[in-house]
Amino acid sequence: SLDPPFTPAQVGSPAAANETTKGSVASAALVPDFRGARGAMQPMDIQGGGAAGRRDEELDAMENERMLNTADGPPSPTRRVAAQTTEAKGVANLALCFIGLQASYLTWGIMQEKIMTTQFEPTPLVPDGIFPSATFCVFSNRFLAIIVATLLTLKTHGTMKLAAPLWYFSPCALSNTISSWGQYAALKYVSFPLQVLFKSAKVIPVMLMGKVINKAQYSVSDYLEAVVITCGVATFSLSKSSAGAADQTETKTFGFMMLTAYICSDAFTSQWQDKIYKAYPKQIDSYQMMFGVNCSAILFTIGALVISMEIPPVVEFLTYNPTALLYNIITAITSATGQLFIFYTIKSYGPVVFTIIMTTRQMISMVLSTILFGHALTMGSCFGAALVFGAVFYRIHRKRLEKRARSAR
Repeated sequence: SLDPPFTPAQVGSPAAANETTKGSVASAALVPDFRGARGAMQPMDIQGGGAAGRRDEELDAMENERMLNTADGPPSPTRRVAAQTTEAKGVANLALCFIGLQASYLTWGIMQEKIMTTQFEPTPLVPDGIFPSATFCVFSNRFLAIIVATLLTLKTHGTMKLAAPLWYFSPCALSNTISSWGQYAALKYVSFPLQVLFKSAKVIPVMLMGKVINKAQYSVSDYLEAVVITCGVATFSLSKSSAGAADQTETKTFGFMMLTAYICSDAFTSQWQDKIYKAYPKQIDSYQMMFGVNCSAILFTIGALVISMEIPPVVEFLTYNPTALLYNIITAITSATGQLFIFYTIKSYGPVVFTIIMTTRQMISMVLSTILFGHALTMGSCFGAALVFGAVFYRIHRKRLEKRARSAR
């Protein structure tokens, strides 16, 4: 999914979550115990909202306490050296977060596009040579995510017992599964750059789901930014070449349906995760959320694979095309490592820094996809992309100013 399945529920999600689970034992060692002064991790919301607001307030309180603790007299040479060392470590850690997130999700995006758009060797059951199952891609990501979440939960809590019953995770697990499936399936019909930009419009369903599920309130600025982002996505998509209009319209319509299912389901995922965190404010943290959601989600994906009878063609296809299996393994690993960097970045630097890094990643993803897969971008497409990213960066800046204003009061 978030992107990855937790968008942060996951950004927009806590974040993190609405793509949202999107590892190995070695990966688990990258993340320290997050149960410190801030308590259980809350869902990540790149688009803003209640969860991100609470995290901003927590970060403000911690920063104020730090300033008070260091304001009792002029710094001694020893304290200055210690401060410089701490600052250097902070810069190094931030660089690690930036590189880790970019490497994980840029690789994840490229592998995702390769899986769904590469013409592999045809097989008796898959004569067109196109990977036959977006559901299997979701399954492979969830399978590894469960392993990582299990290791992290055991390391952090020493037990796999959850305060919330497993069925309570089912609604967001189902929406997370639909979201991830739509993200993979859409790549057969629309370009990756359009998909990346379409994700930015997730702010609209996030706001709608927030009002319906959590009774959230939004400002006029939130709605205006949503309108600008929507206009940018529309401009980008309508500026593509009109060659082969009939077929292109039909395939694009189905692709847009998949993308709409993706962003709406992802928005529901993050809001339902927020609902779980509110119901169990001290008993559920991000690792347990990751475990609970993925356990329920993998049951949905297995059921879908069985009902759709996609297991035989997938097994045959992977036997004929081991490269496709390698691509699936890489997407699963980078999805898991990406989630670890998400948790660590938000815990260490807050949602604003995380949002900037991930927005930058989206821009780089578009450029890489255009270069590697030959997608053509017209002037209108570039203008639409500029509208979207301009609105997103303005939103980040506005949220930062609001945070400072709250701190000053």
